[in-house]
Amino acid sequence: MKTVAEILRAKPQAAVYSVTPSTSVLDAIKLMAEKGIGALVVLDDKGRLAGIVSERDYARKIVLLERSASDISISEIMTADVLTVGLRDTSQHCMQLMTDRHLRHLPVLAEGELIGLLSIGDLVKHTIAEQASLIQQLEQYIRGE
Repeated sequence: MKTVAEILRAKPQAAVYSVTPSTSVLDAIKLMAEKGIGALVVLDDKGRLAGIVSERDYARKIVLLERSASDISISEIMTADVLTVGLRDTSQHCMQLMTDRHLRHLPVLAEGELIGLLSIGDLVKHTIAEQASLIQQLEQYIRGE
């Protein structure tokens, strides 16, 4: 079972995009669209994790309530109580957290510092690759190779 560190190293695009609590929701949504991502970490003025904001937050807290994305700051819609993982956590642990808590993104911290962001897509890709490798090994075993 691979660790978060191994999964992060295998990511082709390891950049973590962020905004501040004072960023407008509209600017955050534009950044997500430009980068083709579904969430942004929110960093305070010292670069520490202050929260996370996702397209889901936008849909539920702006669109459905018919609010204006240009007049609202990220601090008003972000999730401040963020569940995080560490480099030694396993992919299985991350999948379990995401499933139990209905999350799509997990910030990765090392010694309190943000070093990455795992998405459910990252974990699904890892799981598919792991299963394909296992199938190949089993087929070779059956053929006596």
